Amino acid sequence: MIPTTAPVISPSELAGEARAGQPVAGAAPAAIAPLDDPDLLAPFTRWPGGESVAESQFQLSGLHCAACAGIIERALLELPGVKGAVVNAASARLSLRWLPTQTRLAAVLARIERAGYGAAPDVAAPARQLREREQRQAVWRLFVAAFLMMQVMMMAAPAYFAEPGDLSPDLERLLQWASWVMSLPVLLFSAGPFFRAAWQQLRARRLGMDVPVALGLAVTFVASSGALFEPGGLFGREVYFDSLTMFVTFLLAGRWLELRARHRAAGTLEAANSALPDAVERIEADGSVSRVAPIRLRVGDLVRIAAGQAFPADGRVERGSSSANEALLSGESQPVAKTVGDEVVAASINVQAPLWVRVSRVGADTRHEAIQRLMREAMSQRPAMVELADRVAGYFLWAVLLLAGLAAAAWSQIEPGRAVWVAVSVLIVTCPCALSLAAPAARLAATGALARRGLLLVHMDLLETMCKVDTVVLDKTGTLTEDRMSLLAHAAADPAQAAELLAAARSLAQQSQHPFSRALVQSAGLQSAPTQNSETAAGKLWSEVQEHPGQGLQARDAQGRVWRLGAPAWVATAGLPETLPADLRRDAQLAFACQGQDQGQQAEGQVLLMQFGECLRADALEALQRLHALGLDTVLLSGDAPARAEALSRQAGVQRAIGGASPERKLAEVQRLQEAGHCVLMVGDGINDAPVLARADASVVMGQGAMLARASADALLLSGRLTDLAQLRELALRTRRIIRQNLAWAAGYNAACIPLALAGYLPPWAAGLGMACSSVWVVLNAQRLARNLNGR
Repeated sequence: MIPTTAPVISPSELAGEARAGQPVAGAAPAAIAPLDDPDLLAPFTRWPGGESVAESQFQLSGLHCAACAGIIERALLELPGVKGAVVNAASARLSLRWLPTQTRLAAVLARIERAGYGAAPDVAAPARQLREREQRQAVWRLFVAAFLMMQVMMMAAPAYFAEPGDLSPDLERLLQWASWVMSLPVLLFSAGPFFRAAWQQLRARRLGMDVPVALGLAVTFVASSGALFEPGGLFGREVYFDSLTMFVTFLLAGRWLELRARHRAAGTLEAANSALPDAVERIEADGSVSRVAPIRLRVGDLVRIAAGQAFPADGRVERGSSSANEALLSGESQPVAKTVGDEVVAASINVQAPLWVRVSRVGADTRHEAIQRLMREAMSQRPAMVELADRVAGYFLWAVLLLAGLAAAAWSQIEPGRAVWVAVSVLIVTCPCALSLAAPAARLAATGALARRGLLLVHMDLLETMCKVDTVVLDKTGTLTEDRMSLLAHAAADPAQAAELLAAARSLAQQSQHPFSRALVQSAGLQSAPTQNSETAAGKLWSEVQEHPGQGLQARDAQGRVWRLGAPAWVATAGLPETLPADLRRDAQLAFACQGQDQGQQAEGQVLLMQFGECLRADALEALQRLHALGLDTVLLSGDAPARAEALSRQAGVQRAIGGASPERKLAEVQRLQEAGHCVLMVGDGINDAPVLARADASVVMGQGAMLARASADALLLSGRLTDLAQLRELALRTRRIIRQNLAWAAGYNAACIPLALAGYLPPWAAGLGMACSSVWVVLNAQRLARNLNGR
């Protein structure tokens, strides 16, 4: 039971506050709900410490750099009961570790509000409203700055293009006064976030990129105003209101693009949430039907899902046949067939016909919630390269301020009238926006693109590690092969009856959950072209169905004949006809035969033998070829007999196979590869490969079933497509290349422009244009990762 001693604002109440335009921090006590309903916290909270410690995810607004993240973290850590706060400035997410018995979320949200930022639980409705409000404010600020920039530039144009004596002093001063008036809204409204953020950073004794920006804007406006009010005084006669408005406009444009990229990544998280139904039909014990919210479902409930409706929870089909669209969860665009006994997952869409589903997992235990939670946690991480860039940017800011001060002092001796403008140009041109965005923008684009394909990164550092990997080690069952048995061959004593008998066997197999029965039901696409008789057989009405443990199924058809489906020795009591292939008589695992009106009277020719086995994933061969083309070695580690593992590796194209490998042997093989200098990627199904997955340099788990809740690997392959491993390698290499391009651009831009600014050859307007364009270039360059991947 969740602790009930501390109150919390529920997501629905926060959404109401946002719609009413009221700040969360000012919520009345009546708007604070007691923390007694785990369903309210489940969408954005987990409990790693049992009932005592909670870990919640929030979406933030108003962040512009790493210093903003530090301010929020420091403010929250001062609250009693807050054990940890990690803010990712790139994705604007907060991961909060707190004690419900010592604090409440209302206090947390109020503290974030007082620090000058916005926050909402990372669930769809309030987080989306928060983003929409931030987006509207950003567009309005950009519009005001861009519109007034054009007006100010028109006022400044005559001074730039007029010949000496063409512009009278009175007209020139009138145009300057008009520029000053139109610069006020830009400074007070559009540039407001820069000044607020700079003040918050200074008050928190942290230096962020907003400090030099705000300082440059303030100095430019004050010096230009001084030159306007007192021409020929301390600040000379030149005014730079056009430079100020241009700088604000281009900087806001760059931040708007960054905001759009961040919001696009957040939309990936919410796409599956929006698919959940508002209400679902629950079949009660007395057969009546009631409509309830998905949050009220419990394990064991029977629900009816209409065609076109989303599944509200994980479960198993008990009645009906349809298909499900699982694209939002796995990236698989083709509908997946669902029949009796098949599992369905929450948030996937029932496509064709109604299904009756028995609920097996609800709320935070569903596969859908596990995916959402892992994505939120992954996007809250700060990889090592991002941390390094933030630290470098911090030291760089101190160097910028020192350099600007020295430049002003030097020019005050050379030409006092230009000292202020040189210092302003240095402050503006060296703003490390591009440096701070270089790595986060690229990683955010890559992570979002992979998530849309069904490959979820649990640890963001995997992108760096994948660039170093040279060996891919694959498990066999559930990884290189399908995680279920497949019908490989079948034959009847009378070949003309094979299709009819197979259809009849499949209809009887629907009554059992045995692995062979499930494989037979799911093999509909492998049968021969159906005949009229086979369609009749598929529709047999079975009665007196009995399941004999260790032997098989027995049932009576509409004509009263007894049929058996199970072990060949039990089904064919009179022996297998010689007309059946010898290899099937030797290797078949399943038989189907008519026993006549009474048991033991096997009908002549009414015998069908079936052989099952593992089959390669459909894309295994292509995936291995692409991995080899990327320069990677491949190794198959399997617990099966060496001969069988070797045969499967030849079929798939794996370079080396090791069979008969126990978990200890697998661990030793990976360790031996690492000691030989190889960087190893381990791909497994996560069920019995936990030690070797943990030992490998990088690990990917196939995303089936309850494995999601374990999240022991660096990534989850929800799509089940092995070709996405090659896609991951390719994207990791492109991401590294993009990050290097961004860092090289930022370093080269500063190396080229700083000397120009110090020498007085770079006016403030050109410095502002260059700095803003460098940030825009970094963001747009990073977005190529998403576009390239989506276009493949």
